[in-house]
Amino acid sequence: MSTVSAAAPRTGSVLADLLPASRTKDIALVVGGAALTGIAAQIAVHIPGTPVPVTGQTFAALLVGAGLGAGRGFLSLALYALVGMAGVPWFANGDSGAGGALFGYVLGLLLASTVVGALARRGADRSVLRTAGTMVLGSALVYAVGVPYLAASTGMSPSAAIAAGLTPFLLGDALKAALAMGLLPAAWRLAGRRG
Repeated sequence: MSTVSAAAPRTGSVLADLLPASRTKDIALVVGGAALTGIAAQIAVHIPGTPVPVTGQTFAALLVGAGLGAGRGFLSLALYALVGMAGVPWFANGDSGAGGALFGYVLGLLLASTVVGALARRGADRSVLRTAGTMVLGSALVYAVGVPYLAASTGMSPSAAIAAGLTPFLLGDALKAALAMGLLPAAWRLAGRRG
């Protein structure tokens, strides 16, 4: 069983790796990441003209990936998706199931959390600029899956899906990236001081 390192955290680890290793910890982190995403999805602001609300869901999923790493991040978002598909109404708008127009965004979150987690393990969450790039990439992956799914499930044209499912959210995503740019590097600096 490992303990919290006395040295500064090294590249190759994520924030969750600073806790003592155990299967119980990993299970708790995976369940906690899924719950965080489900709770954040309920923070929703509806924008006129689009079925897609602004939520805290994307921000939570990207933080789960960065904090837990690719494997636990993937498992957290897979658990979030599976529980929502099973009927728990914790997707955006209190939705559940796999058939809704917004389900593509849930699948995009799964991909984004995994990629962000892999990049975080390589140190992409240690500085402001690298964190910004990581969050922008993660958000782009959510849209790369969510917008085409939105178009296919609603019959929207690609340009209409972009206008309804991407463009209105760019400013909010920039604000979320700025928040992450402050949080993640600060968490690593704090861990380095405590370590």
